[in-house]
Amino acid sequence: MALFVHLKTVSELRGRSDRIAKVTFRGQSFHSRVLENCADVADFDETFRWPVASSIDKNELLEIQIFNYSKVFSNKLIGTFRMVLQKVVEESHVEVADTLMDDNNAVIKTSLNVEIRYQAIDGTMGSWDDGDFLGDETLQEEEKDSQETDGLLPGSRPSSRPPGERSFRRAGRSVFSAMKLGKNRSHKEEPPRQDEPAVLEMDDLDHLAIRLGDGLDPDSVSLASVTALTTNVSNKRSKPDIKMEPSAGRPMDYQVSITVIEARQLVGLNMDPVVCVEVGDDKKYTSMKESTNCPYYNEYFVFDFHVSPDVMFDKIIKISVIHSKNLLRSGTLVGSFKMDVGTVYSQPEHQFHHKWAILSDPDDISAGLKGYVKCDVAVVGKGDNIKTPHKANETDEDDIEGNLLLPEGVPAERQWARFYVKIYRAEGLPRMNTSLMANVKKAFIGENKDLVDPYVQVFFAGQKGKTSVQKSSYEPLWNEQVVFTDLFPPLCKRIKVQIRDSDKVNDVAIGTHFIDLRKISNDGDKGFLPTLGPAWVNMYGSTRNYTLLDEHQDLNEGLGEGVSFRARLMLGLAVEILDTSNPELTSSTEVQVEQATPVSESCTGKTEEFFLFGAFLEASMIDRKNGDKPITFEVTIGNYGNEVDGLSRPQRHQPRKEHGDEEEVDLIQNSSDDEGDDSGDLASVSSTPPMRPQITDRNYFHLPYLERKPCIYIKSWWPDQRRRLYNANIMDHIADKLEEGLNDVQEMIKTEKSYPERRLRGVLEELSSGCHRFLSLTDKDQGHSSRTRLDRERLKSCMRELESMGQQAKSLRAQVKRHTVRDKLRLCQNFLQKLRFLADEPQHSIPDVFIWMMSNNKRIAYARVPSKDLLFSIAGEELGKDCAKVKTLFLKLPGKRGFGSAGWTVQAKLELYLWLGLSKQRKDFLCGLPCGFEEVKAAQGLGLHSFPPISLVYTKKQAFQLRAHMYQARSLFAADSSGLSDPFARVFFINQSQCTEVLNETLCPTWDQMLVFDNLELYGEAQELRDDPPIIVIEIYDQDSMGKADFMGRTFAKPLVKMADEAYCPPRFPPQLEYYQIYRGNATAGDLLAAFELLQIGPAGKADLPPINGPVDIDRGPIMPVPVGIRPVLSKYRVEVLFWGLRDLKRVNLAQVDRPRVDIECAGKGVQSSLIHNYKKNPNFGTLVKWFEVDLPENELLHPPLNIRVVDCRAFGRYTLVGSHAVSSLRRFIYRPPDRSAPDWNAMGEVVVSMEPEVPVKKLETMVKLDATSDAVVKVDVTEEEKEKKKKKKKGTAEEPEDEEPDESMLDWWSKYFASIDTMKEQLRQEASGTDLEEKEEVDSTEGLKGPMKGKEKAKAAKEDKKKRSQSPGPGQGVEAPEKKKPKIDELKVYSKELESEFDNFEDWLHTFNLLRGKTGDDEDGSTEEERIVGRFKGSLCVYKVPLPEDVSREAGYDPTFGMFQGIPSNDPINVLVRVYVVRATDLHPADINGKADPYIAIRLGKTDIRDKENYISKQLNPVFGKSFDIEASFPMESMLTVAIYDWDLVGTDDLIGETKIDLENRFYSKHRATCGIAQTYSIHGYNIWRDPMKPSQILTRLCKEGKVDGPHFGPPGRVKVANRVFTGPSEIEDENGQRRPTDEHVALYALRHWEDMPRVGCRLVPEHVETRPLLNPDKPGIEQGRLELWVDMFPMDMPAPGTPLDISPRKPKKYELRVIVWNTDEVVLEDDDFFTGEKSSDIFVRGWLKGQQEDKQDTDVHYHSLTGEGNFNWRYLFPFDYLAAEERIVISKKESMFSWDETEYKIPARLTLQIWDADHFSADDFLGAIELDLNRFPRGAKTAKQCTMEMATGEVDVPLVSIFKQKRVKGWWPLLARNENDEFELTGKVEAELHLLTAEEAEKNPVGLARSEPDPLEKPNRPDTAFVWFLNPLKSIKYLICTRYKWLIVKIVLALLGLLMLALFLYSLPGYMVKKLLGA
Repeated sequence: MALFVHLKTVSELRGRSDRIAKVTFRGQSFHSRVLENCADVADFDETFRWPVASSIDKNELLEIQIFNYSKVFSNKLIGTFRMVLQKVVEESHVEVADTLMDDNNAVIKTSLNVEIRYQAIDGTMGSWDDGDFLGDETLQEEEKDSQETDGLLPGSRPSSRPPGERSFRRAGRSVFSAMKLGKNRSHKEEPPRQDEPAVLEMDDLDHLAIRLGDGLDPDSVSLASVTALTTNVSNKRSKPDIKMEPSAGRPMDYQVSITVIEARQLVGLNMDPVVCVEVGDDKKYTSMKESTNCPYYNEYFVFDFHVSPDVMFDKIIKISVIHSKNLLRSGTLVGSFKMDVGTVYSQPEHQFHHKWAILSDPDDISAGLKGYVKCDVAVVGKGDNIKTPHKANETDEDDIEGNLLLPEGVPAERQWARFYVKIYRAEGLPRMNTSLMANVKKAFIGENKDLVDPYVQVFFAGQKGKTSVQKSSYEPLWNEQVVFTDLFPPLCKRIKVQIRDSDKVNDVAIGTHFIDLRKISNDGDKGFLPTLGPAWVNMYGSTRNYTLLDEHQDLNEGLGEGVSFRARLMLGLAVEILDTSNPELTSSTEVQVEQATPVSESCTGKTEEFFLFGAFLEASMIDRKNGDKPITFEVTIGNYGNEVDGLSRPQRHQPRKEHGDEEEVDLIQNSSDDEGDDSGDLASVSSTPPMRPQITDRNYFHLPYLERKPCIYIKSWWPDQRRRLYNANIMDHIADKLEEGLNDVQEMIKTEKSYPERRLRGVLEELSSGCHRFLSLTDKDQGHSSRTRLDRERLKSCMRELESMGQQAKSLRAQVKRHTVRDKLRLCQNFLQKLRFLADEPQHSIPDVFIWMMSNNKRIAYARVPSKDLLFSIAGEELGKDCAKVKTLFLKLPGKRGFGSAGWTVQAKLELYLWLGLSKQRKDFLCGLPCGFEEVKAAQGLGLHSFPPISLVYTKKQAFQLRAHMYQARSLFAADSSGLSDPFARVFFINQSQCTEVLNETLCPTWDQMLVFDNLELYGEAQELRDDPPIIVIEIYDQDSMGKADFMGRTFAKPLVKMADEAYCPPRFPPQLEYYQIYRGNATAGDLLAAFELLQIGPAGKADLPPINGPVDIDRGPIMPVPVGIRPVLSKYRVEVLFWGLRDLKRVNLAQVDRPRVDIECAGKGVQSSLIHNYKKNPNFGTLVKWFEVDLPENELLHPPLNIRVVDCRAFGRYTLVGSHAVSSLRRFIYRPPDRSAPDWNAMGEVVVSMEPEVPVKKLETMVKLDATSDAVVKVDVTEEEKEKKKKKKKGTAEEPEDEEPDESMLDWWSKYFASIDTMKEQLRQEASGTDLEEKEEVDSTEGLKGPMKGKEKAKAAKEDKKKRSQSPGPGQGVEAPEKKKPKIDELKVYSKELESEFDNFEDWLHTFNLLRGKTGDDEDGSTEEERIVGRFKGSLCVYKVPLPEDVSREAGYDPTFGMFQGIPSNDPINVLVRVYVVRATDLHPADINGKADPYIAIRLGKTDIRDKENYISKQLNPVFGKSFDIEASFPMESMLTVAIYDWDLVGTDDLIGETKIDLENRFYSKHRATCGIAQTYSIHGYNIWRDPMKPSQILTRLCKEGKVDGPHFGPPGRVKVANRVFTGPSEIEDENGQRRPTDEHVALYALRHWEDMPRVGCRLVPEHVETRPLLNPDKPGIEQGRLELWVDMFPMDMPAPGTPLDISPRKPKKYELRVIVWNTDEVVLEDDDFFTGEKSSDIFVRGWLKGQQEDKQDTDVHYHSLTGEGNFNWRYLFPFDYLAAEERIVISKKESMFSWDETEYKIPARLTLQIWDADHFSADDFLGAIELDLNRFPRGAKTAKQCTMEMATGEVDVPLVSIFKQKRVKGWWPLLARNENDEFELTGKVEAELHLLTAEEAEKNPVGLARSEPDPLEKPNRPDTAFVWFLNPLKSIKYLICTRYKWLIVKIVLALLGLLMLALFLYSLPGYMVKKLLGA
């Protein structure tokens, strides 16, 4: 099926121009040829063809765009034609003539004529004839494989066109896909095209790929590939991969730091908890806290590792809490938590900060959670810098549930689950047994059993389990499952499965496979649990040579890239979530191994015969070490083709072997196994015949294949799971396209090309159509018996993901605007990562293909090609990206040998053609080879069409000449100890090489040399070579006088080809110079600027070639320069250099530098600075500005680098190089005259900026003159009484209760600091919420543009809000109260990083260039850039075209000696007072064994060295220093300030913890005025006193004078005018005595704080601030050792002296006394049973202590025998403590142990614990219940015991919270709680207590006694008598017992007895009475 578009003509065009058309369908674009100089009709007459694999939908679009083509600039769009293909689908042939639309969708006159045909093939698959697959008849009876047809449409036939049939262009990507070499990107499919115009076409080409790191300055990024390679890569070649060195497996430095802060809600009564932190095998413990289940530790642990990333990220971090551990007993485990290091590393900033880890008990999974541990966990690799959130006082109440230590998206309630890893069987194990005995045994007994005893070991989450050992088996069958129990979802990402060989001495790994759980599960709503298989996974490792000691054993352990197939293992994985309430459940998490149900052989798919074909077209660049022996190449797939144990068909299908006769075997040279096949037609040939290499040049050899190219072919049998690979290939294609597009967009942004947003829209369009394409292809993929559950689920989830991605791309496309390109680009990067993640298939099928170079039977070097990249499919999208293409492979050394410099040298370069597919589809396996060959077949294959050749003989060959125009290179690697190199370039093309000349001592050589390669013979069709020439390899070397040249880097290029019948004229010729990125290993090592052309030598010989007309350069011998037309066009530029001075020059050859000079050189011209006569005395230059003129290219991107070299002039005219610096890009120094067309500033009206916002309007006096560019504020004058009111309420906000207002005398600098930190945290919080909102809205909003707007608005509102709060806290802030009612305290700015990073390094006019010397370090020797720095040159550059526009030089005060550097200060020495304030340090790296440090400050500046050793702070990692130091220094000699933190040691030297360096000079001279920060408000007394000796008005006057600004004009009061800005504000100030005086300082300060808004001279002035600087230690480069908060003030000595330094000494804790009276208890649970009566009672006492002071705990006396739970005590506790109000912490100083030298200070939250106990005489007392009250916020006590409920303590009801520090006295009832068996809280009693807080002075005046003693004794409690012990007074007790319990019973009994007695008496006396009565007696 195909769509044909015949573009005939375009008419009514305007003007004359070159035209080009672009036709797009389904995201595939093609370009027509360029019609040059065409007038109003463009006659294109070209046909384009798209092969389509799925029917065209009626709604699909065809788009044709017509451009005016330009070589230099972007192409300009004339108009667009879009057509819905409905009619085409219905009628299948349509002719259209229609007009075009312009950008704005308006119709324009231009019209086009186009004919469209759609060839749909009706009918079914049957329309293929059998011969289409195989040329012979063997296939007749075989059924077509259903699976192949699944993804396809009827009749999509593989396109194999005879070479002649080239009438159509099939769709390619762009006019020419920039083969941006070195971007490690795989090639995409590129059908061949004709006559390619070398056009730089706007949409696709203009922008060339380079990944722009986030926010990198465009200048600092290499400019490689700035102009795309103007040659296309057709579909015959793959892109080579330029990065050589394996990155995996190399060890790196890592540091894991864990802070254990506290634990809460630990399960258990009255425990002594210790936290154990384990990383891998290292364990560390915290100290033990006694009798508490919410201990507070705040202890910091650091673990250092030097391992490879894979090993690191699989290490398990385990945090466990252990109860009562001591020296003798290990303690009992309360609960533990574990996660792997990789999970932490994948978090934002590589850390979890202040998160709660949930503890669970691994031995009892039915139990619930066992408590929480709050901790910080961070993992730092070398070079990561972690931004820790600012350590401020954490007053925010901890929300445990909201801050769990879990990655985002993991539910808080994790359930227990069983992970079943099922191990079925293995195949293809290597024949290995390294024990000597086995060999001896074999020799003697001849016992030839399989020599391997395999078992499988599985590692997961720190546990491991193993299967049984299968003795002596190469094909072991286990059918066992290893069962792990862990929480789900697990926090460990990978399961490691390893086959090991059991051996008596030591077991060795045979192969390792990692299962990534993220790839086999999906956590979405429609997700699935991890599942896998049953499927085969392939294991790779060391070569299968049988040796005793395997040097690559690491590879078998899974470290590094495997170099050979080891085995394959059939495994499965299933997860079952456990119902923990089920009683039958075994509750332990031990690993179990049990039998698994066997699965059928066919479950992994039907085994099919696959065919792999390869042709070696070229083998060159063979390292000279291997040049002397014959070389052969071996290709293997699995074990097929392997010489050691090459397999034939699997045993299961093995037929009878039929040997061919002798002669056949001979012909199939070197075949590794020569059995015949079923039909006797095909034996595998897996190696090329041995051949002796020939010399290319001094370093490399090549194999002389010439026209005869050897081939290999291998048959192999694998389960047919191609569908998996096809799906992955489709996604890879989409991802490759997306990556290419994104790189293009980034390139456009970087090179400032126009319309990057259009390209991005195109990319998104392509992405969404690609996603829909995936859905339509995979939709047909319905059930196969062999599909596993994972296949089905993965397909569903991939379809869901791609569908949503397609929709998101669509909606994003609508939102791409010019200003949002960067944000959207970031979102697209996420798409790319997701696609790459989805495309990685976890269930392998066909193993990778390995190509080994063998020399003398030794394996030398290898390459590995993933089999999916070679897999054939009939549908183009499913085709592997290297299938049927010529791939350039660079062979590398295996394993560790390839690390470091060995890995950079190429072992061999192969041009190799590969094809892999089902044997029955192999008809077209040669279709991608360059045409023009004849096949040479083995004897038995003669005449059979499908029989593969053993070699190809090319009959067609073409003669060419290659011209390499080597212009220059930049930013090369420094290979000599001088810090420079002597570079030359070596160019390789097929089997020839040539060198440029050597240029001495430079890193930026301009060779300007043309190398001509003659007599090049290329085999194949001329036309194909034009589209697809071989690649050129360029290597850069450093020439050494001794020994061989050092390798410095390598890059590739494609030449531009001119055939003999083409004219050498534009647009293609002459070629343009381009940048190529140079790589050394994986690192970039500079750029090469060059152009390459390959010219065909026609029948007339070289006479037809363009003449080489450059003069041979007389000075340089027979060296031809780059010809005119290719070399850049030059213009005259002037370079002005500002020479300021040199700093920190190190010694050269042990001699100090004394008389240095700076030489500047650019493009052969240059200038020298004046000589510094005595570097020690004054390192500044005498002459400040010099200039030179130079010819530079017009194109800024081609500007050569500028070299700065410093030499020391020694005696006798000798010079020594000190160091050098290359400025690789001059762009930031190019002077661009100000745009005069902008509205002129000075002509504007006044702009009034008012200081008092939003005041009720009284009297209006508006002065507003607005202009288009300013933000003007309406100024409202305020009446006097309003001002009065405001003044009185200077602090505090208007709605606040009066009592909140802080007392001025109470405030100090720390109040200001803490208030500022709160503001900073609030800002960060808002920023976070703002950006989250924005991102969410953008991605979700599919309804067009409404959504994102909302997000923006919100973010904006948040920002405005922030501004209001952070700015202008002038007296008038009251009116708009911030949400939080916090008292108004003047604030400063707390920067969470260094000050200079906020102000662009203070390089506003003075730049610092690091001078380097010595070789550039490579990773392994760990030398860093820092160590190469030998000094710094300070100065600046200015580059401009001559002549300069005149208005610059006409400006007032223009001094020609300073050129462009007007108004710079003098550089004479100046004396300065430097005042360093060090506030505090946080997160210091522990320096002592106990995990702590004893830090003190050391400051160095010039000769001054201050060590504040006596004031060290004992055992603190977060010390508060609060000190200031004054140092007198003279710039420029002493300008580098070092502030270091050392660790004090009693014995031995003190260790450096870390240091930070500050360049004071740049700060001092900066326009940002970093000498002394500008405060928020001006006050002349109090905590906020003005520090600068100059008042704001003086500063303002000075700034105006320096910037030549009109002003400042003060007056009337409260108003100042600067230029055209008017600032107004308060005009009075209060002094200490409350007297008011008029002042202009407020408005002057206000003007300063808005200085950045000033026209022309405005810049941000540094505010009053505290900066946070990372501390670094030279021994551990790149890893932060803590942070230091400080600021520096500088005051010139010639100015008035500054006042005394601010007092920032740490607040002394205030002494307090807390008096707690325990009055009564009630409803206490009764624990004891009475001995006699069996009744319940309790002997109650109450214990209390302040947290951290457990040893000072106090107990009441015992209330014995309480029968009701009531206890009476009247008992007083006294707790003296020291308290820091600002931090809400109690400060305790105590010795850690008896051996401690001094006391350690701890800061602990102020918490009071009250517990009730039951006293026992003979056994331990029983704990009944407890409550912990946070003294800053605890529930107010209840009035009566009845009102006191359990909810008060658990926080379930809203109880008013009180602070004892505010209330001073509180009395009430509080509940006491304990946990029952089910871990739930229950109420165990109530206590009535009174808390009374006094300061130490008050307590002294008003003393009270402890307990009930004097003074102020409490009366004895009135306790019932039974409270006395019953055996002391038995009668009393009995009386009491009987009385209380049986009183009523006794009364009743007595009454009843009396009644009975009466009755008895009555009955007794009744007869007598009756007789008496009767007798009448």
